Amino acid sequence: MHELETTRLTLRPWAEADAPALYRWASDPKVGPRAGWEPHASVEESAKIIREALAVPESYAIVVRGREPENEPIGAIGLKFGAASELARGTREAELGYWLARPFWGHGYMPEAGRALLAHAFLDLRLEAVWAGHYEGNLQSRRVMEKLGLTETRTRNADGRIEHVLCVTRAQWGNTQAAAEKNALP
Repeated sequence: MHELETTRLTLRPWAEADAPALYRWASDPKVGPRAGWEPHASVEESAKIIREALAVPESYAIVVRGREPENEPIGAIGLKFGAASELARGTREAELGYWLARPFWGHGYMPEAGRALLAHAFLDLRLEAVWAGHYEGNLQSRRVMEKLGLTETRTRNADGRIEHVLCVTRAQWGNTQAAAEKNALP
């Protein structure tokens, strides 16, 4: 798997050596539950999660370039396919998932990472649609999805919580890209 670059970020594959940094950020009780997972309890648990869930194709550690410690992940973003996804409906679709460490909220990192991953999804992987979901009340995550061009399609009950399901098709994404380029012209 290759790396994706943005103006400020590198999206790179996860490595087991990232376990201490993952634990540092994923043990925060205000991060995981918003995304549907429990806070990490130990570095060993974080290492296991890297091995079993994050070190898979199209799963990326988010790194701020030029930040110390160098190459330290501050969050995750990825695409889930097939049985790994509860939202994607076919082989040419994927589910977008992400989280970001709390000290980095509000800096525009997640929309920046999301734009890079959607471009990869639609241009390189030739996907037809990307789905995402957020739990009721997680307005920050919803705002990221809206900035990426996803629109709500339905709600569902997910383990006793209301989940809002959003989607963007390749055609919709292409139209937003064309509009952005037109608006950028002098």
